[in-house]
Amino acid sequence: MFTRNTYKFIKFVTIFGVKSLRKLKLQVRISIDGYIAGPNGEMDWMIWDLDDKLKNHISELTKSVDTIILGRKMTDGFISYWSDIMTKPDDPFYVFAKKMIETPKVVFTKTLKVSKWMNTVLATGDLTDEIMKLKSESGKDIIVYGGATLDSSLIKTGLIDEFHLLIEPAAVGSGMAIFKDLKEIQKFTMIKSTPFDSGIVELHLEPKRS
Repeated sequence: MFTRNTYKFIKFVTIFGVKSLRKLKLQVRISIDGYIAGPNGEMDWMIWDLDDKLKNHISELTKSVDTIILGRKMTDGFISYWSDIMTKPDDPFYVFAKKMIETPKVVFTKTLKVSKWMNTVLATGDLTDEIMKLKSESGKDIIVYGGATLDSSLIKTGLIDEFHLLIEPAAVGSGMAIFKDLKEIQKFTMIKSTPFDSGIVELHLEPKRS
């Protein structure tokens, strides 16, 4: 059965003649009970002393992308955090921070009219239309880091092609969940499961398309 999004996709391909699309990848750190942050955005339950294998793994994933997608509420913290690390050349995350700052970013918003951040553009239209336009552009793949509202919307509309879930060995109990808006069961194909010395396990999943 075709969904509304499928019809929109067919219309998009018909109009723009898309033959191949860039993938949209979600990378997110998530608790074993399905939260990406506590009720007020708390992340103190996450492991921050990452082992070298995990750092390298994350770096390899970022090499496959040249566009970052963010929600408006997350953008301030995201850019300020990595910009601060950029001032510390001895920081172990310096190279990764440089990648995060230099990679073009698309911020999804319904309120802003002009971007207040460097190296960013705003996406203010229909979510599916905006994502399909990005996917149709030439270049590497696209990665989304969130936040929770944007992640949930992308999952609900079936726009994510790859899930890279970094499962933290912690249960939060309540907080910001990204699968809460699903109206039906979503099944996935397990591509790979990778454990790391820090205790984090990455699940690389792809959604099963009906």
